[in-house]
Amino acid sequence: MFYPAEPRRLAADVASMLASAEVSQPERMPKALVVPHAGYVYSGPIAASAYACLRAFREKIRRVVLFGPAHRVYLHGLALPDADAFDTPLGRIRIDADAAASLGLPRNVAAHAREHSLEVELPFLQSVLASFDIVPIAVGDAGPEEVAGIIERLWGGPETLIVISSDLSHYLPYATARAVDTRTAGKIISLEGPLGHDEACGATPINGLLLVARRRRLLPVALDIRSSGDTAGSKGEVVGYGAFAFYEDERGETGN
Repeated sequence: MFYPAEPRRLAADVASMLASAEVSQPERMPKALVVPHAGYVYSGPIAASAYACLRAFREKIRRVVLFGPAHRVYLHGLALPDADAFDTPLGRIRIDADAAASLGLPRNVAAHAREHSLEVELPFLQSVLASFDIVPIAVGDAGPEEVAGIIERLWGGPETLIVISSDLSHYLPYATARAVDTRTAGKIISLEGPLGHDEACGATPINGLLLVARRRRLLPVALDIRSSGDTAGSKGEVVGYGAFAFYEDERGETGN
């Protein structure tokens, strides 16, 4: 529903979006990304702006911790899938069983069964990274501190990347959405939370990341802010998308 099922076409589409991405960011590996999760024809080019930042570090990143909002069912707190791996047309990605088990989170089949917010990120990751495991976490009704605590527990070193999957505003007229999303982007790069769910469907995991970013003095950079009206949709009602990268203080200061 969100990307081509045929492997060669999917690989070619992702490669084309990555090749077209205009990347201007510090020549350092991002520790965390915020990326959209709509159908590739709509949000793929914006997501590519973030994932293109990883190409120079394809051998370094060995684990990706994914947080995405639960769209399909009500979920109290956070949940892992009851699975050992995720499959995409580009291949199988193993779940880091030890890391997942260490969190003490419940397994929730229903929360993950039809959830797109995590799965749509995987072909991009498979295209830019060499070999990696994932820890896929669906986020429901949870507080920022709860999310921040899980992020901190899986923070790791340069081998670990944190990915927050979220779109921005939903179904506003193009000009209104642009103004709303610009304000939301300003909050994110200023580390000013909390965001509301009218600003980002993944507001809960973003708010958790913003807490960690303030504590660890991360440097956020807005890479791309657009909407479906800029890519493949009409301008009557649009969905907003943003790509952001968060960098650790190169002096090694964490603020802890």
